[in-house]
Amino acid sequence: MVSKQDASKQSGNVVTVQPYDKLSAPFKSEAPCLQQRESPYRAEGRLLAESEITRPCSAPRSKDRIGIEEVVRIEDITKTYSAGEVDVPVLKGVSLIIRRGELVALMGASGSGKSTLMNILGCLDRPSSGRYWFEGQDISTLSVDERADLRSKKLGFIFQSFNLLPRTSALENVQVPLECAREVRPDDELRERARAMLKRVGLEDRMNHHPGQLSGGQQQRVAIARALVNQPVLLLADEPTGNLDSRTSAEILRLFQELNAEGLTIVLVTHDPEVAGHARRIIRIRDGRIEGSALESPKAVVESALG
Repeated sequence: MVSKQDASKQSGNVVTVQPYDKLSAPFKSEAPCLQQRESPYRAEGRLLAESEITRPCSAPRSKDRIGIEEVVRIEDITKTYSAGEVDVPVLKGVSLIIRRGELVALMGASGSGKSTLMNILGCLDRPSSGRYWFEGQDISTLSVDERADLRSKKLGFIFQSFNLLPRTSALENVQVPLECAREVRPDDELRERARAMLKRVGLEDRMNHHPGQLSGGQQQRVAIARALVNQPVLLLADEPTGNLDSRTSAEILRLFQELNAEGLTIVLVTHDPEVAGHARRIIRIRDGRIEGSALESPKAVVESALG
């Protein structure tokens, strides 16, 4: 049963979380090719250079007509599943763009195809046809191992059911993506990064608690910290408030807005108009098709880019 109170530190009715400028510096990439751009992540009161936290650059970054960098571009994506001798089309020619720094809600009813689309965006599934570019790189050219590498380094996932390991502490749960990554790091460095992420989401006093000792809101905060620990380019959240009460849901959605304000690109997958209302742009999907255009530049991002 989900608690109606998130026992995170509170001041009045507002949950206190740690901003990025309170974090210790993330770990430098050892990739030989680095993009020298300003990063949204902060440490020790300053913006980190991209070279301090970046991933290897593999292809030219695509930009739209006003110069806003595209994180995701998909064109005419279809997905069809086979049920015996029957083909079941789920996605029917979906095209959309998600730009760096957006907070987008992908909204649709159950069975609309939104979760299938999220799985494709997260490289958990392949489309039946169509094209997908992530930061300018054609995903269809990647091998299974390369797609797994991209997921571990550039994508963060948050799910409705939290998906925490029940017999491990919050700290150990957050360390899991670091331990699964192919980079070899000392254990103390992994723990320090995990601690920094838990502190960021307001759980510095719950690091050694197991999931069963945490409220629903606290468990979702652990899941958010786990999704952030590898400093993803894109955060995908599938019904992230579905198992939470209304007060805790509002706290989690405010946390997403704070992370987005710091520069993180986020996609919220939801059926709930109230949740979608916290996004800066809503993409509606119905019966496997996008309603209206998802390729136009969102007004809020355009105005920000133009100053």
